[in-house]
Amino acid sequence: MPLKLSIVIPAYNEELTIKTILEKVRQVTLIGNVTKEIIIVNDCSKDGTEKSVLEYKAAFPEIEISYYKHTVNQGKGAALHTGIREAKGDLIIIQDADLEYDPEEFNLLLKPILDGFADVVYGSRFMGGKPHRILFFWHSIGNKVLTFFSNALTNLNLTDMETCYKMWKSDIIKNITLKEKRFGFEPEVTAKIARIPKIRIYEVGISYYGRTYAEGKKINWKDGFRAIFCILKYNIWSK
Repeated sequence: MPLKLSIVIPAYNEELTIKTILEKVRQVTLIGNVTKEIIIVNDCSKDGTEKSVLEYKAAFPEIEISYYKHTVNQGKGAALHTGIREAKGDLIIIQDADLEYDPEEFNLLLKPILDGFADVVYGSRFMGGKPHRILFFWHSIGNKVLTFFSNALTNLNLTDMETCYKMWKSDIIKNITLKEKRFGFEPEVTAKIARIPKIRIYEVGISYYGRTYAEGKKINWKDGFRAIFCILKYNIWSK
């Protein structure tokens, strides 16, 4: 029986891009005859995100799409908690609802798992020869600092801890108790994954088509300070 990939899409005020990303996901043919399900978690959007999702779902009834919504805005991490909990696939990947990451590259992350080498695969924006939009200097420095700080405490050598593209075997991620409801999800999940005995973590280079704030980017400097707190919390204080 072929494996299934659960694609978890957290969405907050993404009416302008959600149909485009769903179409990109729909068109992807996964290697190894892997099938897919799409799980959309609407984190109490105030725009037409829900309308766009339901229209797309009605237009393609043959696609396995599950839709969930929060009645109160809780944050990206909380949306991911919901999506991971509801996922039915053998593998799980996160796909942001914007257009910064290319679903055609799911297969880059799938290959080390299907080949029997990896249990978890991170898609790095900072390795390999893939396209990478040039944007914010201090964001890139902040990302490198957070990744370095995380690596120093997890004893990993990741190049991009904060990446959206993380793929796990479902039994691994579903057995981790996750608490962070906002952008602290990334350092928390990395810290907890790193402590699993004999876990096999791989990293592959991916493209990155970043957004400006005018185009809808949401993360800011406050999230960076929260990430530092979470690195300390989940690697030292809450082991």
